[in-house]
Amino acid sequence: MASPHPAHPNLTVFDHPLIQHKLSYLRDSTTTHRPFRALIYQIAGLMVYEATRELPTQRVMVQTPIEPAECSRLRAPITVVPVLRSGLGMAEGIMEMMPEARIGHLGLARDEHTLQPVAYLKRLPKDLDAGPVILVDPMLATGGSAVQSLTTLREHGATDLRMICLVASPEGVRRMAREHPTVHVYAAALDRQLNDKGFILPGLGDAGDRMYGT
Repeated sequence: MASPHPAHPNLTVFDHPLIQHKLSYLRDSTTTHRPFRALIYQIAGLMVYEATRELPTQRVMVQTPIEPAECSRLRAPITVVPVLRSGLGMAEGIMEMMPEARIGHLGLARDEHTLQPVAYLKRLPKDLDAGPVILVDPMLATGGSAVQSLTTLREHGATDLRMICLVASPEGVRRMAREHPTVHVYAAALDRQLNDKGFILPGLGDAGDRMYGT
């Protein structure tokens, strides 16, 4: 069971050997787009188990072929929201493990004048407040896209929010703590820092380009 990072209470890093094994191939510059997509799919599917550990459940009675049994079921619908385009591969892996979840989509682009991310696509369930919402994006770098995405989700009614990413920077985690202090971040790695272009070091490179071979 993973625990919050000692220096960042809003962050949990998964040190599971299988996740770390697969992450090593994601980092490798010789990994081509097809295995890169498969690895993102697999890692996200593994991470969702721990990231959903605290989801609320309720007791129900079901009839087995032999006798009644008391069981647990999720109390509320779950919504998974990938940030386009690189979040799609993660969302597919999560949906494989959790097909009962709903899925929304957020597309962000940088405003040429303000240089801030602005949503150009929002396809979201109308009742985001009905249950937990999981934002997924491979990289938490400067935190700009994540912060804007979470702000957009709150504006559309979401109240129970968490984020799953593959690699996070200390700068991005700290910004999340300042601007969305109630949102917990789950990551496969906390990397060293950002470079002067906003890329995570050592990072994965551009996850979207590597995923789609562009």
